[in-house]
Amino acid sequence: MTTPLADVASSGATLRAFLHGLPGVDRVGADQRAKMLGTRSIKTTAKAEAIDLAIRMVDLTTLEGADTPGKVRAMCAKAAHPDPSDPSVPKVAAVCVYPDLVGLAVEALGGSGVKVASVATAFPSGRSSLEVKVADTALAVAAGADEIDMVIDRGAFLAGDYLKVYEEIVAIKAACGEAHLKVILETGELATYDNVRRASWLAMLAGGDFIKTSTGKVQPAATLPVTLIMLEAVRDFLAATGRKVGVKPAGGIRTTKDAIKMLVLVNETVGEGWLDPDWFRLGASTLLNDLLMQRQKMATGRYAGPDYFTLD
Repeated sequence: MTTPLADVASSGATLRAFLHGLPGVDRVGADQRAKMLGTRSIKTTAKAEAIDLAIRMVDLTTLEGADTPGKVRAMCAKAAHPDPSDPSVPKVAAVCVYPDLVGLAVEALGGSGVKVASVATAFPSGRSSLEVKVADTALAVAAGADEIDMVIDRGAFLAGDYLKVYEEIVAIKAACGEAHLKVILETGELATYDNVRRASWLAMLAGGDFIKTSTGKVQPAATLPVTLIMLEAVRDFLAATGRKVGVKPAGGIRTTKDAIKMLVLVNETVGEGWLDPDWFRLGASTLLNDLLMQRQKMATGRYAGPDYFTLD
């Protein structure tokens, strides 16, 4: 790691040398640490605070071919007012939709403070030309997206063409304008923890504002060990460059217990500075209902009925 960071992408060879010069991941150690942190429990006031924090970190997501305007409007209403009967419930961080539905979401959320995120770059496969990926991004930004969630070209990455992946991220970042860029690594396809670390650094070097685990379409998705490795990467990147980058695990986070495990992981790995929606998000479609149910259970001593909350 002796090459100056400003020069690591000057050629494919220097970029490859830098990424392969990163310390290797101790797979057994990463698995054991994640498992140990996953057993931590928090109770009473701390748990109530963690639930509200997790709600504020949710990117409420619908990314299905059958998405309709009505479904998006309903999701936006829920994002701004998760429990209309209880105004103390915080709003979520963002809603995430396909580019052609961004305008609808912006209109539905007007003035709420909930951000609109949009997937782009031929999500979820990333199999398209750079021109199409840039146009996809530009469409979402022009419609009012605050955030873009792009997918990297995993085929290029796994073939060792790191410079192509880097240059695509740089181009998409430029197309984002003022919108923040979350770079989806699709860790379930990267095969090794070393590749997760390399992809994390590659995305950050290219200008990503967040690194994100998954599209939610590939398993395994947001596992604790993978999230741990990405958190370690943003910590080390901050130390090396002075630039802070966020992390977004997405896919498979369904319960309050899952969410709290993630928050413990953040606190123990990178510290309280990342325990903020500006720096940590939870990509989910069904998590919010469980958080609301657990919140009500703590407040009233009983669970709501199965039809109390709207379906996500």
